[in-house]
Amino acid sequence: MIWLIGNKGMLGTDVEQKLKASAFDYSASDMDVDITDIGALRNFSKDKKIEWIINCSAYTAVDKAEDEAGKAFKINADGAGNVALVAKERKAKLIHFSTDYVFDGTKSEAYIENDMTGPIGVYGRSKLKGEENILQTLSEHFIFRISWLYGHHGANFVHTMLRLFGERDEVRVVNDQWGSPTFAEDVADLIIKIIRENSTAYGIYHFTNGGRTTWYEFTREIHRLAKEIGLKKNDIKITPVSTAEYPTKAKRPANSCMSKTKIEKTLGVKIRPWQESLVEFLSEKVL
Repeated sequence: MIWLIGNKGMLGTDVEQKLKASAFDYSASDMDVDITDIGALRNFSKDKKIEWIINCSAYTAVDKAEDEAGKAFKINADGAGNVALVAKERKAKLIHFSTDYVFDGTKSEAYIENDMTGPIGVYGRSKLKGEENILQTLSEHFIFRISWLYGHHGANFVHTMLRLFGERDEVRVVNDQWGSPTFAEDVADLIIKIIRENSTAYGIYHFTNGGRTTWYEFTREIHRLAKEIGLKKNDIKITPVSTAEYPTKAKRPANSCMSKTKIEKTLGVKIRPWQESLVEFLSEKVL
């Protein structure tokens, strides 16, 4: 039995679809079972023989977190700790998701899993505390740090750009923040692989699509592909700007690139180039 927490979100929706397609026995919950309430978690799971818990629940409003630190920490830190404790009590393995925002972004190369963390915003600090709570509570865990996540469900950067392409003559996009986009369906496939293999290679892993880009170059490729496959027809001016020209309440890491060497070698995961996954995502929009 698998317990999927946060099945209504962007990632959770894709994970649930993959669980169904793979004919796994699972139960799912979302806001109906509050992860900040340990009693609610225990009550939901008490009559179930749970072997895996997949925690897709998170507070992800990066800018709002600067004004809602208490809420961000309650969900991302305390909630993660609660889920880990219930997993320990039920003798279940935990799959949890963290973020590139646990790093400060000053490293010139791709981050590896044991690099020193140093989040520069509330969101990153809350996610790092969640990691720490899990590490202190449960040894049978997989923590996957992901970045620049997009998918078919919910708000994300690709959906925003596709909308703006139809509304504006010009979009201005930051060109001095580097990272690797991550397609939610690829993350969901990873989870299915881990569970199907009943892996015990516990620990923290980095997982994104392959390659590196900037938000500006990512936007250019979204537009080029959208025109190529007929999803969009209009031309649009895409203007690169600096982070200083596009201020946000929360600071973003200048470098969000994370090495996938560990997950490739240890778990045998094949990393798709971000361009390949983007083609699949946009093509599915046309179907």
